Amino acid sequence: MVTRLLRLPPLLPLLCGAHRLVALENLALRHQLAVYKRTVTRPKVCRSDRLFWVALSRVWAGWRQALVIVSPNTVLRWQRRRFCEHWTKLSARPIAGRPPVNVEIKALVTRMAAANPLWGAPRIHGELLRLGFDVS
Repeated sequence: MVTRLLRLPPLLPLLCGAHRLVALENLALRHQLAVYKRTVTRPKVCRSDRLFWVALSRVWAGWRQALVIVSPNTVLRWQRRRFCEHWTKLSARPIAGRPPVNVEIKALVTRMAAANPLWGAPRIHGELLRLGFDVS
């Protein structure tokens, strides 16, 4: 991923000028070549490769013609799956209930209750707050 980012600066002037489409095609072909070079048998497409093609499909209309590694439908499927995962994560219910209490705090409360049998829950809670433990 870092090597790909280092190859981008020479292409930046081309991305803004009249040769934008040629530069994007060059970038796409270089990326595919890098994927082929790092594998021996079947090219393994990792998460950064998927994100690269999804981003390229949003910027460049001719990305389908330059794609050789996987079919264009695969890239569209990645894009749809990423969209669904994003909105599923955003719309997920927050975790309900009380946050879990640390095991060490439980042991401390048990020791305090055993050492001071006349203390109730409010007194133990106050002592824990005085010691710096934030419990409800």
